[in-house]
Amino acid sequence: MISSMTGYGKGYAQEKDLSVEAEIKSLNNRYLDLSLRLPKFLAAKEFELREKVKNRIKRGKIYLSVSVRHGELEEKFNEVDTTSVKYALKILKDIRKASGLKNKISFSDLMLFQNMFFKEDDEQAGTEMILVEKAIDSAIDEMNKMREAEGRELEKDIRNRISHIDQVIANIEKVKEESLKTYFERFKEKAKQLTKDIVDNDQRLFTELAILSERYDVTEECVRLKSHIKMFIDTLEQSDDAGRRLNFILQEMNREANTINSKAITSDISHSGIYIKEEIEKIREQIQNIE
Repeated sequence: MISSMTGYGKGYAQEKDLSVEAEIKSLNNRYLDLSLRLPKFLAAKEFELREKVKNRIKRGKIYLSVSVRHGELEEKFNEVDTTSVKYALKILKDIRKASGLKNKISFSDLMLFQNMFFKEDDEQAGTEMILVEKAIDSAIDEMNKMREAEGRELEKDIRNRISHIDQVIANIEKVKEESLKTYFERFKEKAKQLTKDIVDNDQRLFTELAILSERYDVTEECVRLKSHIKMFIDTLEQSDDAGRRLNFILQEMNREANTINSKAITSDISHSGIYIKEEIEKIREQIQNIE
């Protein structure tokens, strides 16, 4: 099953007065591009959390934000780190002196450094990380459900268009022999009008017709297109990084459609080639949103 690259999800985790909320959204992108917004005290865990997300998402522009709420500040911390408070006060005094300000340093000024002032309980920190990971997992689960639902709709539309292309190829195969025959009869009559010494069994005429047959025959292109379609369907049924491979197969299909157009000797085949190219382009637009 394929997945879309666009989706949104929220996840929650709570234990006593400690609660965590994770919010994630995904947009189209050629590669995985992850942006994290975390509380300052989780900065040291950013790499670990990035790896966690990368293990579950392969492509897309991902925005993930995490917020943590504590019921009481005292429950999060055991004691004030007085050394850090003194250090912050010194920094503020140095700033005041360097800038020539005469304002008194207030408690609110000091609280700008509040994350430095408290010694965190190791057990509490472990609980926080567990809840953060749980909330992120829940958010990704919800987002992936949305991505999979949209992926099913994309797959339905893509399969429908591929089926139409397959039908058009079958029609080309049905009319190409008769089209060649009609074209060659016209060519033969024109040649006889221009060159009086040509007769119906003239070997030179047969040689020219054989060359033209090779030039305008689209049998090989139809065979390759059908082979590409089979490969496309097989890839579509895979869930691992299908988007890039599908895009490559579409490029090959488009190349064959271009060749059919260049060889077309009737309006039916020409119109069919144009239709195939149009459908390929529509499918390509859909593929851009597949993970």
